[in-house]
Amino acid sequence: MSTTVQNALTLLGRLLFVVLFLPAGIAKLTGFSGTVGYIASVGLPAPSLAAAAALLVEILGGLALLFGFGTRIAALVLAFFTLAASFFFHAYWSVPAEQAMVTQLLFFKNIAIVGGLLVLAGQGAGGWSWDARRTA
Repeated sequence: MSTTVQNALTLLGRLLFVVLFLPAGIAKLTGFSGTVGYIASVGLPAPSLAAAAALLVEILGGLALLFGFGTRIAALVLAFFTLAASFFFHAYWSVPAEQAMVTQLLFFKNIAIVGGLLVLAGQGAGGWSWDARRTA
């Protein structure tokens, strides 16, 4: 595969992650009280602090992936965040049977996203990124 195709695919992959994380972070910011309530509903401590941390991770991590700046670290942080969120918010093993299928689907979708983020952390942002410009 040519370097141009690899760089294009890596950029496209980063942009698709951005489509997931950046709007979610902005939604948490604009609907902060709802986010706090949702976090409180699963019993996490300090829901306001958790909501603020989540929106920062999603917005800053999304922007880092968008520009390919600090990509490896951003991908690792987003992977850890997504994995943790999966266990707290998509615990399919603890929901009523009629909700288990959708919740399980969301859980394993998140696990796949973690896998993609780990690949991005391992491979880096590609040649079309600020990371590549800084190391050139």
